[in-house]
Amino acid sequence: MTSGISVATRVAAIIGDPVEHSRSPAIWNAAFAATGIDWVFVALPVLRGHVPAAMDGVRALGIAGLSVTMPHKSDVARTCDELTPMATRLGAVNSVLAHDGSLIGDSTDGEGLVRALLDEGCAPAGQRCVVLGAGGAARAIALSLGAAGAHVTVAARRSSEAESAAALAPGGEACDLAAATDAVAAATVVINATPLGMQGEGPPFDPMVLGPDHLVIDTIYPVETPLVAAARTQGARATNGLGMLVHQAALSFERFTGIDAPLEVMRAAASASP
Repeated sequence: MTSGISVATRVAAIIGDPVEHSRSPAIWNAAFAATGIDWVFVALPVLRGHVPAAMDGVRALGIAGLSVTMPHKSDVARTCDELTPMATRLGAVNSVLAHDGSLIGDSTDGEGLVRALLDEGCAPAGQRCVVLGAGGAARAIALSLGAAGAHVTVAARRSSEAESAAALAPGGEACDLAAATDAVAAATVVINATPLGMQGEGPPFDPMVLGPDHLVIDTIYPVETPLVAAARTQGARATNGLGMLVHQAALSFERFTGIDAPLEVMRAAASASP
């Protein structure tokens, strides 16, 4: 529970730059309250380049679990004592468990996205998916979609990074972000895993190619980004990243606590006004 904090209260946290906008504290603290466990979750801003010092702090302070958001996922992976097979393949983590003196990094982003797709009535198997971006979240999404049977194309500014992310999915393809329009037109699912839209930027492709056969997920939350707005205007189904956020948090919650995540409570907390 988050009231009556004492010396016995276990602390979990999220680090990022920026992190002030994060809905994670509300989601996690609602889950702790619903399950009656003596934990609390806080947001800790960590500037770029300060991850090694921050991870020393995690160890020294006895923080029990850590969520990681942009831009620290790769840097945190390099400072963990151990990585799960998933995190090893990705070279990035969004979830760190403190266990027996070791920090163990994992990635729940990809599975979180797959579960969010299922919530939208979209099973990944057989879908043609375009993933925009090649960072930690995009790589996790490409890997999990490929494992679930989707055909994956990764579009990113740097061709080498797009190719590396696409290689995580069987038969994955890569293209330059500037040439993403054709890939989007041929897709059924479009996932924005870049920060584009967070400051009101438009999508990195011509949204006129979207239509009723497309499902668009923008991993940015909780605002309606220009991509989501444009997709809906074109008749496509579109949603923001709250579903993915809740599912990746639920997976980490269960890993940290050993307790089933109260998913509906977490959904309600994610959707509530800050």
